[in-house]
Amino acid sequence: MGCEELSLSYGLVVLGDRNPEGLAVGRVVHLGDRLVVANALGLAGQNLHGHLAGYLAQLVVVNREGRDAAAGAEPALAGDDGDAGRDDDVGYGLGVVGGGVVGDLGGFAAASFMRGIAFVQIPTSLLAQIDSSVGGKVAVDLKAGKNLAGAFYQPKAVFIDTDLLATLSTRFLHDGLAEAIKYGCIKDAALFDKIAGYADDAALLADIDGVVATCCAIKARIVEQDEFDTGLRMLLNFGHTLGHAVEQHFGYSCFTHGEGVAIGMYQLTKRTEELGMTAKGSAERIKSVLEKYNLPLTAGVEKAQLLDTMARDKKKNGNSITLIILQQIGEGVLQKVDWQQVPRYLG
Repeated sequence: MGCEELSLSYGLVVLGDRNPEGLAVGRVVHLGDRLVVANALGLAGQNLHGHLAGYLAQLVVVNREGRDAAAGAEPALAGDDGDAGRDDDVGYGLGVVGGGVVGDLGGFAAASFMRGIAFVQIPTSLLAQIDSSVGGKVAVDLKAGKNLAGAFYQPKAVFIDTDLLATLSTRFLHDGLAEAIKYGCIKDAALFDKIAGYADDAALLADIDGVVATCCAIKARIVEQDEFDTGLRMLLNFGHTLGHAVEQHFGYSCFTHGEGVAIGMYQLTKRTEELGMTAKGSAERIKSVLEKYNLPLTAGVEKAQLLDTMARDKKKNGNSITLIILQQIGEGVLQKVDWQQVPRYLG
């Protein structure tokens, strides 16, 4: 796969009505007297604007170059006159409508503003619906690395409408599917086989409710046991250590997150299989399902060039790093590795 420039825009819509009933999506959740809705500009954003009649709306655009800064959310939340905190009768809330970057940015703003305000996630991409909107991890990127500034901050609710997935381009549908494949690899061989068995994207979308529900259930069970990512939750990072490094190496402009994860899952499993740590045939099965959905297997860069980036991975602790490897499809385990031995796992 060639490096096509990723061009995305993000935005914040501020509702100026000081007494909204709440954000009605299936049911009403009261978020506060001043409601901010963060959304990805596009179809979801256009539809949202269509329902803002009667509200004083302010649009704050955060473009791709500004994706590593949550500061754009502050004026939206505080108001043009910077009156945040001056009226004890005013509550604040945030509704986040969009994909993974929007969810992380909005969630981080909610966690930070006034030391935390209520927010809900309304994910519109497959990746956000099955992964980033669930579990309370919110963060933004820094120049030094991915997700380095963030918090654990749970939303009041996550509302998922799988009909939105029909609006995604093929590339971004498959981008999210990489995370579903990850869940199958680490915890659910039946899910892995189901995804591998769909005839085409139409068959996938016809059954997408079940895929989304299964992925969310797997993540919820893991997060319930390890909310703050000190042990079991690290399993969810299968493929991510190398994947994040790939994303950053290309300046987040070549490979999507799911594509980076796909590369990480396959490359690591191919190597651990060669080392006798993973059941034979596992890497080939991963390769087959990734190729089925046009997901990349390699980044076309020497893995040694990625080591400096991997050294800043949050799973690195002192002179060791925790890698997530497969014993077989459906069974992932944590493997603590001395940092000097990491090149051995890269091949």
